[in-house]
Amino acid sequence: MPSAKKGIVAAGHAETARAGLQMLEQGGNAFDAMLAAMLAAFVAEPCLISAGGGGFLLAHTASHEDLLLDFFVQTPRIKRPEEELNFFPIEVDFGITTQEFHIGLGSVAVPGSIAGSFRLHERLCTLPLSVLMEPAIRLAREGLEVDDFQSFDYAILRPILLHNESSRALFAPGGRLLQRGHWQTNPDFADMLEFLLREGERGFYEGEIAQTIARDSLEQGGYLTLEDLKHYQVIERKPLRRPYRDHILLTNPPPSSGGALIAFALALLETQDMSAVKPYSTEYAQILGEVMRATRDARRSRLDSHLYDADVLERFFEPAFFDQIREGFHSRSGSTSHISIVDEDGNAAAMTGSNGEGCGYVPTGTGMMLNNMLGEEDLSPLGFHRWKEDTRVSSMMSPTLLLDRDEQWRAVMGSGGSNRIRSAILQVIVKMLDLGIGVDPAVNGPRLHWEPNGFHLEPGFEEGAYALSEVAPIVRWEEQNMFYGGVHTIVRRPDGALDASGDRRRSGVVASNIDGIGEIKPLVG
Repeated sequence: MPSAKKGIVAAGHAETARAGLQMLEQGGNAFDAMLAAMLAAFVAEPCLISAGGGGFLLAHTASHEDLLLDFFVQTPRIKRPEEELNFFPIEVDFGITTQEFHIGLGSVAVPGSIAGSFRLHERLCTLPLSVLMEPAIRLAREGLEVDDFQSFDYAILRPILLHNESSRALFAPGGRLLQRGHWQTNPDFADMLEFLLREGERGFYEGEIAQTIARDSLEQGGYLTLEDLKHYQVIERKPLRRPYRDHILLTNPPPSSGGALIAFALALLETQDMSAVKPYSTEYAQILGEVMRATRDARRSRLDSHLYDADVLERFFEPAFFDQIREGFHSRSGSTSHISIVDEDGNAAAMTGSNGEGCGYVPTGTGMMLNNMLGEEDLSPLGFHRWKEDTRVSSMMSPTLLLDRDEQWRAVMGSGGSNRIRSAILQVIVKMLDLGIGVDPAVNGPRLHWEPNGFHLEPGFEEGAYALSEVAPIVRWEEQNMFYGGVHTIVRRPDGALDASGDRRRSGVVASNIDGIGEIKPLVG
């Protein structure tokens, strides 16, 4: 048996982190740990990430190879009349604000998580797949206690989780929605993983699981067919690479938009002397609010309708256009989970996965809810049902790494949070690199987010920041909330020491077998 490998896992649930750490203890690398953690997250965080959804994995290997595995969802190959679709709106209440999503089988895109799992194992892992699946299988059979965050998540997604008999069987056994302290098991999911160990990914995309999904879609108002599932492919992409200060930003490239928007916002900020700005001051809030506004304007004019163009990045960062946006800036003063993992050899992995909010449908015998990505407004900037057939859906998910000039990783991060992903990651980078704030207060300190209909601020800013009505109408939150994402982050400090933080907005935890980092536990500011 290989000797244990030192490493760190930052994730959204203790069981997710524990599964990753177990693989490091068994001699696996960061990518072995990532696959085990991702599979465990399908059990422990079922409303945020699912085998029925998709995601992205950004890898930086010890040999300095940079790779983005795109296993996000794909649009169906054929459309059907809208009047035949099971597609309808529901509202999710975050407490201070609400957000509308559409669910039903007509909202389901081709899932990629299972194909991504097999590709990750083939491409970067060292341990047998049976070993990597074991923690998730055991967790699904033995179960886990519903914690405060999962209970909150289930409550706000109640209209989806209670949508039909298949979802109620998983999330409301006995007729009552799972709450804090309840014990949750998922034997169907354990059975499905064991089936996939025997049959491989073909069992999901061509076998009886695919046939069940295709049949129910045809009969109950969905798009998916056997051909959609059979032809799904993981795509290997070259990460988007942009300089920022003395670092190199690596993140998710087009056709996803989140990474490009983070890079664009950082490029705007590079013209500012942020080191002179007081954290959480009125000036800090105003600058970031204006950067977010300018970035959104750039997105609408140069990105959304060009994401599939070969020269989209060249056009988006074209100097003349960028100078125009910067000049305007100066003239003024979706449910997701993320896992970050590093190992002692220099491997670093950032994986963001999502199920949207879920469509409300659980295929028989699978223990997984399918995604509602075709019903997410953030992923449909041109309007619902206007997507191009057989095309990778664009996403805000942005697993992100920062490298130094020697191509060594310096920070590994990512976030859930729908269209707040880009602003959450942006703020953690700015606080760590520009303001010199340590990783835990950078992750768990106050956060803001700009939208045309509201400038959202968590508690903790200077009082003047809550009066910036010229930026946008102020939405003042009384406490931190999962609305603002969950940026689970690992860093290497200038002295070489490692540190990490789990975002408490999404029940973040850190697991490590490195002395001084600590055991699995929630981190507080």
